[in-house]
Amino acid sequence: MELRQLRYFTVLAEELSFTRAARKLHVSQPPLSFQIASLETELGARLFNRTSRSVLLSEEGKAFLPHALAVLARLDEARSHVQRVATGLQGRVQVGLAGSHFLGPFPKFIQQFRLQRPAVEVALKEMTPSDHLQALRDGRLDLCVSRNPVNAGSSDVRISAALLWRDPVVVALPPGHRLAGHDRLDLAELKDEDFVFLRMGSSPFATRVFEACVQAGFAPRITQQVVEIPAALNLVAAGLGVALVPASLALLRRDAVCVCSLSAPKKSDETRLDGDVYALWRTDDAAPAVTEFRKQLVDWAHTLSG
Repeated sequence: MELRQLRYFTVLAEELSFTRAARKLHVSQPPLSFQIASLETELGARLFNRTSRSVLLSEEGKAFLPHALAVLARLDEARSHVQRVATGLQGRVQVGLAGSHFLGPFPKFIQQFRLQRPAVEVALKEMTPSDHLQALRDGRLDLCVSRNPVNAGSSDVRISAALLWRDPVVVALPPGHRLAGHDRLDLAELKDEDFVFLRMGSSPFATRVFEACVQAGFAPRITQQVVEIPAALNLVAAGLGVALVPASLALLRRDAVCVCSLSAPKKSDETRLDGDVYALWRTDDAAPAVTEFRKQLVDWAHTLSG
């Protein structure tokens, strides 16, 4: 049984005229008659009662019609589904991010994307930044939002990165701290301070902060370690030390901490410290919904700085 035969049958059942049905199907009458006859032979039943003046559905034809219509409807549904998936209008995107990114601009993008593409399921998976790359390689993530400016991969999976938005690192100080009145500080001025740090093993950003301090001539005296930046800011507010954190998060707690900018590096071999945010993704055979999500995220992020 061919789908073409089902289409011919349902159109003839609607028109009850070989002439009108052939015209609607854009075929001549002989092929239409042949396909209907072949279908009847396969089913072992006459689907139409034919006379020289009329064509009427037989009882068998009336019984077969809803089934034929259901098959064609499911085919149309399947075709529409595939087309939505192929154009990125339907699908699933698994996004990894650290908890701190829920406080930045990213949730606003998710809101806008869901309004534009409500049939795309966006699954947000909170995890430590150090787990992002492996999760991408393993296929547990399609994309992640990270402060890790990586463009690396493994032997079988390549990871690409795109800058989303700039986020300079600032100094968060407890209220009343001796340096709190400064607008800008050199990193070396913090050499005698107690530091609240992100856990080194869970955050590439923490490693970059530590290395920047070493380049500035001192190893930071870490007295407290936490997993998330908001927790670090709370400890700074409690007077347990200073912290080097992205400006976007520090400014959210200006009611509780003092914020000072960092001076540019004075030595040519020193790297400027930043907390810039990137999108990371696999470049191997991304699903259309993932590709569309990434393109819209990068384009939207660029409007923030434009």
